[in-house]
Amino acid sequence: MDQLYVFGTGNATVTRCYNTCFAIQNSENRFFMVDTGGGNGILRILEDMDVELSNIHHIFITHEHTDHLLGIVWLIRVIATRMKNGLYEGDLNIYCHEELPETISTICRLTIQRKFYKMIGERIHLIPVYDGQTLPILNFPVTFFDIHSTKARQYGFTTTLENRQTFTCCGDEPFNSDCINYVKGSHWLTHEAFCLYSQRERFKPYEKNHSTVKDACELAETLGICNLILWHTEDKNIANRQALYMEEGKPYFSGQLYIPEDKTIIPLT
Repeated sequence: MDQLYVFGTGNATVTRCYNTCFAIQNSENRFFMVDTGGGNGILRILEDMDVELSNIHHIFITHEHTDHLLGIVWLIRVIATRMKNGLYEGDLNIYCHEELPETISTICRLTIQRKFYKMIGERIHLIPVYDGQTLPILNFPVTFFDIHSTKARQYGFTTTLENRQTFTCCGDEPFNSDCINYVKGSHWLTHEAFCLYSQRERFKPYEKNHSTVKDACELAETLGICNLILWHTEDKNIANRQALYMEEGKPYFSGQLYIPEDKTIIPLT
C-alpha cells in the first residue's frame, strides 16, 4: 500500500516545526522523497520515522529556496559516506529543473569534503527534468511541470500510484490555471496554506504570494479534488493549528481534508 510520509509542515521561517517536505512510500518500502527542508533536522526526522536512507534512491527538489533545498546537502553528505563504507547499495538520483543541478553541485563543493563531493557524477546523479516530462520513479510514472512561480523557478509533479489514484504536488505557491491539466480531478492534492483567512491581515499571505486555508479549500472544490492536504503554514499557534484549519476549511471543501503534523503517515487509499 502506498503511504505519504510527512516529514515537515512549516513555511520557511518556522521554529516550532520543520520545513515542508515529504515522501511517497511504495509497497516495497522504497521512497520517492520531495524536498528536504532547510537543515540537518531532516536526519533526525528520518530516524524518528524509521525511514532508512538505504531505501531512498529518488529525491525531487522543487526549487532553490533554502527551506526546500539545504537539507539535500546533509543527505548527500551522509549517503556519500555510506557509499564509501559499503553501506548503501545502488545510486542516488536527485531530480530538479535544469537550473538547479549547478546550484546543488556548487553548494556541495563548497561545504562537503572532496572525497564525498566526488560521488556526485559517480553514484549520486543530478538529473534535470523539464516541463511536461514523465519519468519512471519507483513504480510510478511521474510527470513534472512548471508551476509558473512568480518568485524562484519551481516545478511540481503529478503521478499515478499503485492503486491507480492520482497524486499531485503544486509546490509552495498558489495554483496557476496554466497547470489545470495536471491538477484537475486529482485524487490527492497537496497545497500550501500559509495561514487562516481570518488571520490574513496579521500574516499577509498575499504579499508573499501564498494562500489561506479558505482559498486552498475553495480551489480544491472547484478542481474536483478528492483529498486535500494543506501544509507550508505559519507556526505561531501550532498546538491548535489542526483544529483551527479544519474549522475554517471544511465549509468550503466537500472532500477529505488533511492538516498533518510533522512525522505523520497518511495511507494513500
